Amino acid sequence: MRKSHQTLWLGALICLIGCTTTLADTPARATDAAGFKTVLQAERGSVLIVNLWATWCVPCLREVPDLLALAKEHEKQGVKLIGVSVDDPSPGAAVVEQFRKKYFPAFVTFARNGPQMDELASVIDPAWNEVVPTTYVLDRQGKVVARLQGKKSLGEFREAVRKAL
Repeated sequence: MRKSHQTLWLGALICLIGCTTTLADTPARATDAAGFKTVLQAERGSVLIVNLWATWCVPCLREVPDLLALAKEHEKQGVKLIGVSVDDPSPGAAVVEQFRKKYFPAFVTFARNGPQMDELASVIDPAWNEVVPTTYVLDRQGKVVARLQGKKSLGEFREAVRKAL
């Protein structure tokens, strides 16, 4: 094997051993309804907290730390948090990603890439009324077991997650 190939293989091996990535390591990603549906289907088996938020929504920003804490508290039970930004689309979700990276780096977030504010929310709730924040708790089969609108307390979120466990 040539030396350059050995170096390439060694680098790949090191990455396999020490370069694990999680959803939280990924930047905010722009997606459409079909792509978001695929994300949710891939997470079946986990309890999902899906939070609809926006960078301009003060109540949203106040509850994100509680949601992050709750997901961390229950991660061993298979609870995951996914954010959905309803901000106006920007190329590659750049505006949302800059904000997320600065204030909530562990907040896995998807951003809409289409003109409709409810594009991603409609995957979970076709009757969503464009209130932010709105948080959905989905059970392990992907069924909505709670819909919380407006700023909620950590206790209210805990109770909703408890019902899904």
